[in-house]
Amino acid sequence: MAPDSAPTVTRPGDDAAGAARHARPPLKTDCWFLSGPTASGKTALAVRLARRLDAEIVSVDSMAVYRGLDIGTAKPTPADRAAVTHHVIDAADPAEAFSVARWLAAAAAAVEEIRSRSRRILFVGGTPLYLRALRDGLAPLPPGDPEYRRRLSAEAQAGGTGALHARLAAIDPAAARRIHPHDERRIIRALEVAHVTGRPLTAAFAPVPHSVFDSQLLVVDLPRRLLYDRIDRRVEAMFAAGLVDETRLADARPGGIGPTARQAAGYAESLDVIAGRLSLVDAVRRTQDRTRQLAKRQLTWLRSFRNAIWVTA
Repeated sequence: MAPDSAPTVTRPGDDAAGAARHARPPLKTDCWFLSGPTASGKTALAVRLARRLDAEIVSVDSMAVYRGLDIGTAKPTPADRAAVTHHVIDAADPAEAFSVARWLAAAAAAVEEIRSRSRRILFVGGTPLYLRALRDGLAPLPPGDPEYRRRLSAEAQAGGTGALHARLAAIDPAAARRIHPHDERRIIRALEVAHVTGRPLTAAFAPVPHSVFDSQLLVVDLPRRLLYDRIDRRVEAMFAAGLVDETRLADARPGGIGPTARQAAGYAESLDVIAGRLSLVDAVRRTQDRTRQLAKRQLTWLRSFRNAIWVTA
């Protein structure tokens, strides 16, 4: 699963910008949402829940969209997909950059198709960027200022992100509370928005959450020790199942594994193994560490939903 990335931008006031804010599937009470940290058991629970709801599943996973990247993304098995129809899986080649706007369009098409069969819709996944866009739509953001962004990036490289985060806290406290002090990309983007527009990001481009998302969201919860144990065992099983060979095969295709797809934990490490830069043992350990960090970020974001129903898989 990839980290959050900036959405495609549009100019405030443009017709396209107004449409972008609402660029999400039409959510109604026939929509349910199941999320949780990686390795928490979402997939198995989703199949059982979908069958009970008479629903089809729309994947909310930024890595499951890639064809040929199966082991490292822990995609639903053929048996899972035979039991319940899944959508927005295997939608792109690994060389492609699959944007949140493209995912929203694919999800909207899936929702329309599912409704044509009078079925319910179960969104399943843990990619915060996709979940946020599903809940809020895409807020119209201004065009960037590459020169200003380069200056901020140089400052971060020279002295770290602490000073930039403090600057952001002074002009947009709400954004600073939401953005981690080490998240260089998002800190710089928030400062850039304020620089270009003269308005804080949170004040000028407030999201419009959809109420049904909050009222019908289920989050899988596990004790932290059990979750980390599952993560460690899953990563070991992935490498044992041939993750390095899968990576080698995917990278040999035209375009290879692009920058977006290789952000998934396990693929960058496998590429380092293939190149002789990393031992297999170290690749497993590094992937376990990255996956635990991902789970922490997912849980932090999901805890912001006060009305979510927390369940055990």
